[in-house]
Amino acid sequence: MALLIGVGLALAVALFARFVGLDRDRAFYATVLIVVASLYDLFAVIGGSTRAILLESVVIIGFLVVSVLGFRRSQWILAAGLLAHGIFDVFHGHVISNPGVPAWWPDFCFGYDVMAAMYLAWIIVARGGPKGWA
Repeated sequence: MALLIGVGLALAVALFARFVGLDRDRAFYATVLIVVASLYDLFAVIGGSTRAILLESVVIIGFLVVSVLGFRRSQWILAAGLLAHGIFDVFHGHVISNPGVPAWWPDFCFGYDVMAAMYLAWIIVARGGPKGWA
């Protein structure tokens, strides 16, 4: 169920952003990637684990770099970053022990990230691919 809710919410956010014009700005999906990556640090704070905060911060820095590169160079990098974060969600619990992460979160975030990546890829292609908005 969490997976379906993540997919549905990502689609709702993307359609809302499209409807009001938020996604016309290159910064929109870069910001989305930064936010989804930083939520694991929030969970580490909730869980009260300094070790998890430090480890999650290292991962966040990586996704922050991807966000900046995607913003400056190509939206395809952002789509790949969102997809990579979705894949990371699947393995997160095996890589970092974070007591604050809800049991349903990895499935939810995987669904959200993958749908957001697919939607962004669709936007890039619809706007002319590498020559257009990318």
